[in-house]
Amino acid sequence: MEPYKYPKSKELFQRALKVLPSGVYGHLGPAESCFIPVDAYPVFSSKAKGAYFWDVDGNRFIDYMCAYGPNVLGYNDEDVDQAAKEQLKLSNCVTSPSSVMVDLAELMVDTVEMADWTFFAKNGGDTTSFALMIARAATGRKKVVLVKGGYHGVAPWTQKLGYPGITPEDVDNNLYVNWNDYEQFERIVKEHKGEIACFLATPYHHPIFEDNQLPEKGYWQKIRNLCTKEGIVLAIDDVRCGFRLDVKGSDHYFGFKADLMCFCKALGNGFNFSAICGIDDLKDAAASVMYTGSYWLSAVPFAAGIATINKLKTINGPEIMDKRGVALTTGLKDAAKANGFNLKISGHPSMWYMRITDDNSLMLHQEWVAECVRRGIFFTNHHNLFMNCAVSEEDIDYSLEVADEAFRILHSRHRM
Repeated sequence: MEPYKYPKSKELFQRALKVLPSGVYGHLGPAESCFIPVDAYPVFSSKAKGAYFWDVDGNRFIDYMCAYGPNVLGYNDEDVDQAAKEQLKLSNCVTSPSSVMVDLAELMVDTVEMADWTFFAKNGGDTTSFALMIARAATGRKKVVLVKGGYHGVAPWTQKLGYPGITPEDVDNNLYVNWNDYEQFERIVKEHKGEIACFLATPYHHPIFEDNQLPEKGYWQKIRNLCTKEGIVLAIDDVRCGFRLDVKGSDHYFGFKADLMCFCKALGNGFNFSAICGIDDLKDAAASVMYTGSYWLSAVPFAAGIATINKLKTINGPEIMDKRGVALTTGLKDAAKANGFNLKISGHPSMWYMRITDDNSLMLHQEWVAECVRRGIFFTNHHNLFMNCAVSEEDIDYSLEVADEAFRILHSRHRM
């Protein structure tokens, strides 16, 4: 296969550097990201449809990053886009919210198993910050317990001391435990008895640069029981996993009930809004917290959210993504093995993490991913990947063909 080239992306990036910090913000930009080697990746897209996006040079990619999660049905899904267009004819950002907000809240409560109420915002980080404020309002306590390596957004409390812009006061009330270590959580609760407002964690551990870990048998049930006993709010950050594992919530998937559930990425298939669902006991505390935003009541994303959730339920989206994720990851491991490499897959098949284990420097894995991207299969290094419902069996077959060629290139470079 002829590798892709990106002259227009490079030209556009030079223009961007003059007028935008880093050219492209944060981890999505070549200057600060895991896009290594940089010249293997496009920088700017031009269009997207279904399972694919095209860059400004006209190259097509089967996209297994899914805009870092929001593309769950396929880009430009016709049902979702039509619902958004119909709502736009009526209204979008208005002084009073549209009735579609109530329709969506009712749908969320009917869909998410633990939900008695729903509150809408714009980003996943809005909901995790709001969850902590609700927990503190409800308990009158300051401290929160977080899992080491967990990601909950970019608000100051989510970051580490020593990071630019972060003060000691921002993280003073954070306590950290290791994933799946119930005994450590139990000790911290005992040491800070009556001080902990909230335990906030993802439903399974999906940090970057590490193998992802599912919960051990009984882990969540023990956490649930201790939180209930000690009056600690159990909040789940379902921003990445939400609606990919189970439309009823990832707590339901793993067999426990959370007090608060934070959703975002997959809710609107690219139309931006987020949601936090809660139990009745926390409804008054949620109502007491001051929280607002300029566009948080926009009606168009709500209409898109209704169409997205209804379609995911109708087609059983999580089952589709699980099945195709299994087919893809199994094939990738087989392709690695056939070429003398070991590709380790961890996490859930619809949101998996992968790494070549044969090199602790991580360079082999980066080389292999880069060769896939150059041939139209978009992965990134050291981050979980995402499946969407538009990926076809033909897409998976082609992806495996490219992966095999990329492994053969690695073999010729390193194992001749």
